Amino acid sequence: MLRTSTLLCTCLLLACDRDVAEPPANAREEERTVAPDNSKVNERDRHDQAPTPLDQGNNSEDLRVTKEIREAIVDRDGLSFTAQNVKVITEAGRVTLRGPVETTAERDAIVGIATSVVGAERVENLLEVTANNERRNP
Repeated sequence: MLRTSTLLCTCLLLACDRDVAEPPANAREEERTVAPDNSKVNERDRHDQAPTPLDQGNNSEDLRVTKEIREAIVDRDGLSFTAQNVKVITEAGRVTLRGPVETTAERDAIVGIATSVVGAERVENLLEVTANNERRNP
């Protein structure tokens, strides 16, 4: 009796493991055909000559500047999640701001933060106001 129960349990475990481990063939096919939502943005970054986060300077002053700007952006009330996640890249004391924001007010606020840290002549503004949101929030 014990031997039969053990055999039955083993068979059930193997059957359950097979169902969980092996997704249906059509699910695997779907995974390969669906592009990530940000694929256009990633493509833009690959072909553009503008700095990317990989260009971030690693000296203590560049890291301090990026940290100060990033903290001020995150602490700023009224900025959307999208605006709080713009790229801040500091290289040799020059700050580049990249990424989407929802309104011109967000863009101006972020540029103002960076300008207050390093001065207007050292800030390159490549922020993009998303057209759909700008139409809703003139």
